[in-house]
Amino acid sequence: MNQEKIQKLVSNLLIEIGENPKREGLLSTPKRVAKAYEFLTSGYSKDIEEVLNNAIFQEKYDEMVLVKDIDFYSMCEHHMLPFYGKVHVAYIPNGKIVGLSKIPRIVDVFARRLQVQERMTQQIADTIEKYLQPKGVAVVSEARHMCMMMRGVEKQNSSATSSAVHGLFKEDARTRNEFFNLIKMRGV
Repeated sequence: MNQEKIQKLVSNLLIEIGENPKREGLLSTPKRVAKAYEFLTSGYSKDIEEVLNNAIFQEKYDEMVLVKDIDFYSMCEHHMLPFYGKVHVAYIPNGKIVGLSKIPRIVDVFARRLQVQERMTQQIADTIEKYLQPKGVAVVSEARHMCMMMRGVEKQNSSATSSAVHGLFKEDARTRNEFFNLIKMRGV
């Protein structure tokens, strides 16, 4: 990311909305915004294999593994406003497990891009499926969208839920129901 170019764009944006980028409170804003966008879109520069860092292990465990309430922050690609919430990821191993900390890292890779919630949910599920080849994978994301809260319909208490299910979670209602019941339960 070209920090200087982003700073110039932000300065021009400030002018176009009627602000003075030379005003004391805005002097460092272009630099801060450029740094913020570099972080908020850092998912583009991440490689999943580097994120996984060889943390896939052979294991005979074949019951559901669930990591829930993973906080995420993303940016809506339609308005470039934040959406944020929680992601719940489950898989049923088929001879391989992954280090538990890698699951939130996978979520961050896809959340830190300009996104739509539905695609992000699917990308997380597809990645778990690709690298672990589990018997099944399920991902649910729950989010609040600033583009709906601050503008447009201005509904502050609305939230959106999207899901992606593969394998046993799609084929077997009992497995799917177990997953949905587990994510409803409050944890530790």
